[in-house]
Amino acid sequence: MTPIGFVKRLSSSDDERDRNLLSKLVIDSDFAEGLDGIEEWSHIHVIFWMNRISEREKTLVHPKGNVGIFATRAPIRPNPIGLTLVKLVKREGNVLWVRGLDALDNTPVLDIKPYPDWEKGQCIVITDYKVPSWLELNR
Repeated sequence: MTPIGFVKRLSSSDDERDRNLLSKLVIDSDFAEGLDGIEEWSHIHVIFWMNRISEREKTLVHPKGNVGIFATRAPIRPNPIGLTLVKLVKREGNVLWVRGLDALDNTPVLDIKPYPDWEKGQCIVITDYKVPSWLELNR
């Protein structure tokens, strides 16, 4: 795969799990034209390569041991592909400012897709989701 750009944090020491932080997606100039119209969307999916996961960390079992890795959002995966839904704050040429991206500074961006999805003139937004009981949520 070829990255279309890279994540740039305002500070490399930012806590990437802080969903309030702003990040920049600096898109390669060869792909900048592909961003035309993106600013009309409020949210986008960012697909990225978690390039700092070592071979040793790639596993099918969550560190807690009670669920499989595919039932989690943990970064330790056989194929370290990240997917995060973020708020698109603004576009400046080939740079997208986003809020809520849980990727490290200099992470390769593989693709961007608008949210929500749509089919036959209808937006597809899931409102009747469920989560497992082991997931501790602040409600």
